[in-house]
Amino acid sequence: MTDSAGSFIWYELMAPDPHAAKAFYERVFDWTIEAEPSGAIDYRMITATLGNVGGVLTLTPEMIAGGARAGWVGYVCVDDVDAALTALEAAGGRTLMPAHDMPGIGRFAFAADPQGAPFYLMRPAPNEGAPPSPVFAPGEAGHVAWNELSTSDQAGAIQFYSGLLGWSFDERLSMGPMGDYVFIHHGATRLGGVMQQDAVPTAWCFYTQVADIAAAAEAVRAGGGQVIMGPAPTPEGGQVIVARDPQGAVFGAVQGG
Repeated sequence: MTDSAGSFIWYELMAPDPHAAKAFYERVFDWTIEAEPSGAIDYRMITATLGNVGGVLTLTPEMIAGGARAGWVGYVCVDDVDAALTALEAAGGRTLMPAHDMPGIGRFAFAADPQGAPFYLMRPAPNEGAPPSPVFAPGEAGHVAWNELSTSDQAGAIQFYSGLLGWSFDERLSMGPMGDYVFIHHGATRLGGVMQQDAVPTAWCFYTQVADIAAAAEAVRAGGGQVIMGPAPTPEGGQVIVARDPQGAVFGAVQGG
């Protein structure tokens, strides 16, 4: 993980069946997922070409009874988790899990934006070894290349995330009757986009880079998942799909730009 405030530094799949998740996602992406957890918590690392890109958190029956469901969640780095939570709540967001420390990992909290999209805020523990590999690495197979927020209140989301994380939203692409697609920038880095979507739940979707979008779509279907959208072209000449895995988690894949 890196410690660059405002960056996506980790991606996590919450899944009731980690073995089924391993079989499915290793078929779709250039990933290796641990067959068994390496610690006391049932958490399994996901590795791609440059190193670890995320993890699989096994949902226990107690978590499911408490309302947890299969899904992908992103971690965003902040300098001070507690201060960020205070600012988040003042801006209309909600704390879903209070800040706590994990030795050797860092301090983090689970939260939701004012429209309900969940994400983590995290301050990683100081890294004493070699610099970690990036998890968000556009163009690198098996790494997330795009972070997209579909929201019921685009203007409100832009105000919220710009204030909380310092992201900028100065670039737009007209989508006709659907309104503008607004790009997210963190400094000079284009992280993804925000789109107004009234017909779907407000949520983040993370697109992983693949070499062949048609092959990825076929792997989704062969593995028991569902292609919800696409393959569809991107403005930069690439192609994307949005899919749902067999346990219900929604994710994306992108080929090219």
